[in-house]
Amino acid sequence: MKRLLKKLTPGRIIALGFAAVILLGSVLLILPFSVKEGVELSYIDSLYTATSAVCVTGLATVDIGDTFTIFGQAVMAVLIQIGGLGVAAVGAGVILATGKRMNLKERSVLREALNVSSDKGVITFLYDIFITAIVFEVLGALLSFIVFVGDYPIGKAIWVSVFHSIASFNNAGFDILGGFQSLTEYSDNVLLNLVTAMLVILGGIGFLVLRELREKKFRWKKLSMHTKVVLSTSLVLIIAGTLLFKLSEDISWLGAFFMSVSARTAGFSSYSMGGFSNAGLLVMIALMVIGASPGSTGGGIKTSTFFVLLQGIKSSATNKSEKAFKYSVPKTAFKKASVIIMLAVAAIFVSTYAIVAMEPQMDFMDALFEMSSAFGTVGLSTGITPSLSVGSKLVSIVMMYIGRLGPLTIASLWYFAREESVKFAEGNIAIG
Repeated sequence: MKRLLKKLTPGRIIALGFAAVILLGSVLLILPFSVKEGVELSYIDSLYTATSAVCVTGLATVDIGDTFTIFGQAVMAVLIQIGGLGVAAVGAGVILATGKRMNLKERSVLREALNVSSDKGVITFLYDIFITAIVFEVLGALLSFIVFVGDYPIGKAIWVSVFHSIASFNNAGFDILGGFQSLTEYSDNVLLNLVTAMLVILGGIGFLVLRELREKKFRWKKLSMHTKVVLSTSLVLIIAGTLLFKLSEDISWLGAFFMSVSARTAGFSSYSMGGFSNAGLLVMIALMVIGASPGSTGGGIKTSTFFVLLQGIKSSATNKSEKAFKYSVPKTAFKKASVIIMLAVAAIFVSTYAIVAMEPQMDFMDALFEMSSAFGTVGLSTGITPSLSVGSKLVSIVMMYIGRLGPLTIASLWYFAREESVKFAEGNIAIG
C-alpha cells in the first residue's frame, strides 16, 4: 500500500482520499442506528448524501432532519467538517495529533491540498486553519443559539446551532430543521441571516486570506495581490448579486443580500427557489459557477479565476498588459483560468444533457440549475433533487465530486508525464 501511495501524485492521493471518505460516509449513514425508525433509505440516497456532505454541497435527496437520527446527523457534521477543511488537512492533523512526524511525501500532499506554493510553514498554517475554523464555528453556534432557543428546547437548540454553524462556515448549506425548509422560516430574522452570511463569507474567502488579514491587521496597502483580488471580487459579486436579485425578485433587501452570499457555494435559501423567475435563476447560476475563493471551504471556478479571465479579456481588447493593484498578472494565469472555465462549462453542459436525455419531462432550466449547483458545490435547487432518477443522481454525484476537487485537478489525474521526443515548428492559426 505504501509503495502504491509513493507512486501516486499528490492530486491523485487527494482525489482517492475524498472518494474513500465518501464511501465510508455512505456506509455509516445507512446503518440502522443512523436512520430514524420507520424511515427507509436506499444506498444510492445514502451515497448521494455522503457525497454532498464531503463535497460541502448541500443538495439532498432526503431531508436530513427527518431522515437521520442524532448519530446520523453527527456523521453528517463530521463529513462536512472533513470536506470543508480538506481530507488531506484532516488526515495530517490526525498524524500530528498522534505525535508522529510527517515525511516529505505527506508534506507535498498537504501543500497541494492547502493550495500553498511551498512546504515552508505548512504545518504552522495547518494549525492556524484548525484554530480559525474552531473559533468561527463556536462563535457562530453561540450567536445562532440566540435565535434557535426561541423555537426549540435547549438541548435541540444547542445541536441545531452547532450543526448550522459547521454547515455555514464550511459552505455546505445543510439544515436539520426538517421538511426541506432550509431557512425559509427565518427569512426576516436579521440576526440569523447576518450570522449565517458572515460565516459563509469567512469560510468562502479562504484561509490564506484570513491569515493575511490578521497578520497585516487589515491594512489594505500591505495586503498581497491575491488577497486584494479575492476581497474586491467577492465584494463586487455580493453587491451585484444583491442588486440583481432585488431587481428581478419580490424579496426584501435582507433576502437579496443573503441569497447573493449563499448562491456562491453555501446553498442556504431564505426563499423557495421554485418561486424565482428565470432572470433570478440565471443570476444565481452565474454566481454558483463563479463560487468561492482558492483555499476556502467552497467550490466553483473561484473568484480569482473569474478576475483573471476578465483581466485577460480586457488585455486582449485593449492590447495592454494584464495588471491589477499595481501588480502584473502572471502570464500563465489567463491560460489556466481559460482552461478551468472551459472545463467547467463543458462539465455543466454534458451533465445537463445527460439528465434531460434520461428525464425528457424535466424542465431544461431546472436541470441546468441543478447541475450548476452541483458543480459549484452550492446545494440550491428548484425542488427537483428528491425526484431525480438513479441515473441522474449518479450524474449529480460525479458533478459534486468534480466541483469539490476542481475541474483542472480532475483533468490532471489522467496525465502521465512523458518527455516529448519530437519538436514541431510553430504554426499559425487565425483567431476571431
